[in-house]
Formats: sequence, structure tokens, C-alpha cells
Amino acid sequence: MAGPVQSIERAAAILRLLAGGPRRLGLGEVASSLGLAKGTAHGILRTLQHVDFVEQDEATGKYQLGAALLHLGTSYLDVNELRSRSVNWADALAARSGEAVRLGTPLEGQVLVVHHVFRPDDTLQTLDVGALLPLHASSLGKVLLAYGAATLDPPAEGLAAYTRHTLVDREDLDRALAEIREQGWGAEVQEMSMGEAGIAAPIRGHGGLVVGAVCLSGPVERICDPRGRPLAALTALLREAARAISRDLGATRW
Repeated sequence: MAGPVQSIERAAAILRLLAGGPRRLGLGEVASSLGLAKGTAHGILRTLQHVDFVEQDEATGKYQLGAALLHLGTSYLDVNELRSRSVNWADALAARSGEAVRLGTPLEGQVLVVHHVFRPDDTLQTLDVGALLPLHASSLGKVLLAYGAATLDPPAEGLAAYTRHTLVDREDLDRALAEIREQGWGAEVQEMSMGEAGIAAPIRGHGGLVVGAVCLSGPVERICDPRGRPLAALTALLREAARAISRDLGATRW
């Protein structure tokens, strides 16, 4: 098995050094603090600067953490705060509904599942944390699209059809998103997988902006009535959980 890559270890040490100090550091300070030759430290700093992980002050020539690295850190904290604030509510929702619960956030034109609570029975289930779902064919994704938390950039060949029920026509999808905004929740019934259905509601953070969504999913006969309409009792439980998570994240409206 290959060992650690020295240049990456040194780059990480430089980033930690810059993150731990209250002020910008010069090349000499970085090199002496880490026991590196100035040439080596300069090369690593230039590379980190090229990818915007480090910025150099034009007046003093000293270095500090860059905007790209700070953005990554903020994204990490946002996702982890969303997950940590949602865990108890998601567990309770699964217990009360008897169905699986997933929490999703937008990521590069898809939905990233950041938390998953199994359906509370003894059936075989697969953990979906880290899975990426399509925006247009999942209840989580459609809610994120409806409230502007994600944007859809369909490929030239059009939206993918996962089943015969998938909304691939943009006008049909836009009508569905408008309905979600009007009723405050969204659904997908056999649009991503035959026999499966899901309902989702938005999660809001500070300022009322939608930062994620929570969904209930399971066999279509458990989620929907005989007409294929999501059960009102499940929708009410879902929206109650979404409001509770939103309150914990600082939202004052939902």
C-alpha cells in the first residue's frame, strides 16, 4: 500500500498554520515554522494560491487562507449543521410514519443524501447516505428546484427517463414545481423506480431560504391512496418535521 504523499502533507501543514494564526504570515515565517526550505514553501504556496486556497496580500506579500478554501469549509459546516439539527426529528418521523426518511441538499446539479433513517421494520434496506439523486425525478430534487435551492441544466439529449412516469417534458415539470410551491410539499410516484413513491418538504434556514429537503419514501401502496395521491396523514407528519427542523436552523417562516 502506498504511503502518504509528502507534498500534500506539507500543503496541509501550511493550511493549518494559516488557519491557526490571527494574522497573515510571510514566506519566511511559514518556512521556519514548518522547518521547510524557503524554495519548497514558496512552491507549495504558489500552487495553493493558483487554486485559490491561499491569497497573498499585494502590499505586504504575506499569505492568508483563500476564498475557495473558506467556501469549502462553509459548505462542510452547512451540511453538518443541517444533518445534526435533523437527526432527532428524522428518527421521530420514521418511527411515527413507519417509512424511510432521507435528508437531501443540492450538489452540482443533483441531490446529495446526507442522512437516511431506515424504515422501522425488519426488511432488507440499503443505506443511501452519500447517494446522488436526480433533481427532476426525486421528491427531494423537485422540492429543491421548486424553491430555487437548485437549478436544472438538462443535457442536450434532454432529461433522463427512469420510468414511463418520469417528467421529461420541461413544461410538465414546471407545472409540477408550481404546484409544489402552492401546496408546500412535493411528490414523486414511480418516477424514479417502479413501485416506489416519495413525498418531500422544504427545510429553511436563516432568512427563510430553503437549504435542503426531507422526504418519506416507500412502496407506492404505503405512501399513496388507490388514486396515487400521497396520504394526507403522511404529508402532515412530514411537514411537521420539516417545520421543526427549520425552526432549529433559525427559520422564522416556512
